[in-house]
Amino acid sequence: MSNRWGWQLVETGGPLRRIEEVGPAPAAGEVVVEVAGCGVCHTDLGFYDGDVAPRKGLPIVLGHEITGKVIEAGEGAEQWLNRPVLVPAVIPCGDCPACRAGRGNTCARQCMPGNDRDGGFATHLTVPAVGLCPVENLPEGHDLADFSVIADAVTTPLQALRRAEVGENDFVVVVGAGGVGTHAVQIAAAFGAAVVAIDVDEARLEPLLSHGAKAVVNAKGLDAKKVRDRVREEAKKLDVPRAGWKVFECSGTVPGQESAFALLTSAGTLGIVGFTREPVTVRLSNLMAFDAECFGSWGCPVELYPEAVELASTGRIALKPFLRRVPLEEVAGALEEAHHPTDPRRIVLTT
Repeated sequence: MSNRWGWQLVETGGPLRRIEEVGPAPAAGEVVVEVAGCGVCHTDLGFYDGDVAPRKGLPIVLGHEITGKVIEAGEGAEQWLNRPVLVPAVIPCGDCPACRAGRGNTCARQCMPGNDRDGGFATHLTVPAVGLCPVENLPEGHDLADFSVIADAVTTPLQALRRAEVGENDFVVVVGAGGVGTHAVQIAAAFGAAVVAIDVDEARLEPLLSHGAKAVVNAKGLDAKKVRDRVREEAKKLDVPRAGWKVFECSGTVPGQESAFALLTSAGTLGIVGFTREPVTVRLSNLMAFDAECFGSWGCPVELYPEAVELASTGRIALKPFLRRVPLEEVAGALEEAHHPTDPRRIVLTT
């Protein structure tokens, strides 16, 4: 039996098939990564359930939150041999106008593991070397697998927060406190902002009071107006002005997006980080009336990955309290748990 294997999605919603051939020989500019850990993301569930079709089509190996060690390198990528790395969730081509303008996350030729090619639900995968981020000086008590979630759950909110220029004395509201939202709260706090987190699950909210949140709001059973009123109460306690709020929608739900839009203030900023296919009804004129800004945020430019790694390496954000490890062999149970979570922590598949 091969020592290289993985789990392949053959039909949407069906059982994954174990395959014995993964991580093919690298072409020029490519590397083979021996996977240490791969996070299980909401996007993976979307592909699995058929809500979104992977661009490669089926069959495909899912997984895009990946850390591991480079064990083979094609021509031009030899400098990566034997190095521990973080694989970008969105790998740019590095040479198109978008890439040259610093917007590699919008590269038309981008490659996403588990979408455009086989991903990290495997012992090995082959990826372009463009954008690989070295992972060195792991903090005590961590190993390489723990850093896999950085590839999406940390870098995605980092891009949004940097784009909104979050800093000292800002008031930040994060709608949706699971995965991406968990780290959005921590990063905003590390940048000096006062942060309020909103979710419908108390198990997600409570730990954030020890990891950056000044206050939390449980939105279960509340409409957008009531959520707004609760946040205003917390802002008043924190002596925060009623203008210039920076709101980040990370839930990817219709109620979450409606609540986030309702939280717009004069000179406010709204970043849409979560994704839903469902339409949302909002009054766009609020943007005009409040002289506010709204932007969408997809992935993260590879230039920001070292900062994300530094945030975790120095302990400015915490990873381990918000993840749990599951052996790669138990992927079926991991997907079932991700669909019907009884534990709010992000699953990391380990080899």
